[in-house]
Parts: sequence; structure tokens; C-alpha cells
Amino acid sequence: MYRFLNTFLLFSLFFITNSFAEEDKYAPVKDRLATCVACHGEKGVSAININPSLAGQHFYYIYTQLKDFHAGRRENAIMAPMIAGLEKDQMKLIAEYFSKEKWSPVKFKASKEQTKIALSVINSGQCVACHLGGFEGNSRVPRLSGQHFEYLEKTMIDFKNKVRNNAPSKGSLFATYSEEELSAVAAYLSGFKE
Repeated sequence: MYRFLNTFLLFSLFFITNSFAEEDKYAPVKDRLATCVACHGEKGVSAININPSLAGQHFYYIYTQLKDFHAGRRENAIMAPMIAGLEKDQMKLIAEYFSKEKWSPVKFKASKEQTKIALSVINSGQCVACHLGGFEGNSRVPRLSGQHFEYLEKTMIDFKNKVRNNAPSKGSLFATYSEEELSAVAAYLSGFKE
């Protein structure tokens, strides 16, 4: 009985200690994370359709975007001052924090016409070559399935119109499609379930 109790107490202490250590790990960016969730939602699940959900997005992709904002390769009047002054280790901690959260896809349904247009664009653009068949992405390519329609649409149109320039190949690709086609792709991806 005592042996069982001692073992139970040791395991409990181990899990509690690890939990506090994980929380303490993000202490250097606690204030920054509080700022992030104001726009990107609690734990990174955005309730604002024009702002992307970060929860469950890939670590390296988030980190790269933070670096791009910091270096001015990706411009955004709101994000620029938020990122100013962040050190590399802080950006990594922020990216890790959100990447470890659970992906929470939005509830969206593309129309039949949007789906038809989107599939034509996706096939001709070979989107699955990088974003994979479930549009779940990988370490360097963002997860698109279940992301907010408004955010996806704006992002693709910004690439097309050279408003966003931190991925030149995207700008070149999207320039070959109309805004209506890109909007259809955004609707399809937003409603796509991995």
C-alpha cells in the first residue's frame, strides 16, 4: 500500500513539475503572448475572421513570419510595432507556444460553384505539391485547411497584387488567376477538413 502511494506521489510530482516548467518556459514572452491573443484569440484560435488562427500552425512557418515582420520583408502596420524589439529566442518561444496548441478549423462551406472553380485552380496550380493533399502544410508551408476565409482571400489577393512580397513565388503564381478564382480557392480551403 505504501509502495503504491509513494509511486503515485512521485508520478504526480513529476507531472506537476513538468507542467510548471512548461509554463515557466514561456515566462520571457508572457506579456507578448497576451498582446498576440488580443487579435489572434485565446491560445491562438482567432475569432476575428481577417486575423489568422495561429493555434496548431507549424512552428517554423510562424517563426519565419515573425522574422519577416521583424525584418520588414512582410509589411503590416499593426504587426510591425508588435514585433519590434523581439529577439530571436523570443520569436521562437512565441512560435512554439502557438504551434503546440490544438488546430481548430473554422466552420465554413464553399458553394458548388466556388468548389468547381477552386478545384480547377488547385489542380492547375499544383497546390498539393507544397501544401499536401489535406492542405495541412508542413514545417515550412502553412496549414490552410480550416483557416478563416477572409484571411485566406485577403492573403492570396495581396500576393497577387504585390502587396505582400515575402514569398515571391506565390505572387507570381497568384498573378495568373483572377481575384474571383482566388476567392473561390479561399472559400474551398476554409471549408476543407483534413
